[in-house]
Amino acid sequence: MLHTPSGGAGSGTAAADMMSIGAVLNVLRDEFPEVTVSKIRFLEAEGLIEPQRTPSGYRKFSPHDVERLGHVLRMQRDHYLPLKVIREHLDALERGEDARLPALGRQRDAGDGERLGELFTEPEPPTAARIGRAELLAAAGIGEPELAEWESYGLVTPLRDGGYDAETVTVAALVVELGRFGIEPRHLRAMKAAADREAGLVDQVVSPLRRHRNPQTRAHAEARTKELAGLTAKLHAALVQSALGVRLP
Repeated sequence: MLHTPSGGAGSGTAAADMMSIGAVLNVLRDEFPEVTVSKIRFLEAEGLIEPQRTPSGYRKFSPHDVERLGHVLRMQRDHYLPLKVIREHLDALERGEDARLPALGRQRDAGDGERLGELFTEPEPPTAARIGRAELLAAAGIGEPELAEWESYGLVTPLRDGGYDAETVTVAALVVELGRFGIEPRHLRAMKAAADREAGLVDQVVSPLRRHRNPQTRAHAEARTKELAGLTAKLHAALVQSALGVRLP
């Protein structure tokens, strides 16, 4: 959970309670180590927060701004919701309305949604789930033409029953985010091909374990698959950063 200086939002906030973007970054990184200054500025541009500005143009964030940022990042991380949905729900909550989140992605409740207030406690481990086509469209904030294009490039693939696994929501959110920088789905075919090759390599390693007669060995194969998937993802990210000559926080 976030811990910020006391004080309210808006013009009544004491000057001593206002924080620079660098200070905000330090507060958020305890829970969100991947957050960057660019991410905070992007969320501001999308209307999720409205920090004050000094006469010279520097951003100053109130404790309320920092808490709201934490809520936004938490809902993105744990629920894979599009920013438009997050903004609408936070605004509704601040108006005192009994707002609920749609039951999409990695939400913990399989019902019709959950109260926003419940999101601000420590998240529970995610559960596997499947979502329908309409739910995926709503979660990604896209239409049928965009989803059909993604499918044509193999970025998302429906299951036999026409639904999608929960991880597809993550893929969709990332494709949308990359699109904001001008990276189109057709540009991502090489990344999809690389991911398929990496998955094939992992499958070669664990296939003998999956075919084993011993149930415990087959269960071990599942754990080994997750471990190798995490390692290959980290290696891929490190190689990309090395090629670009950058180091992410």
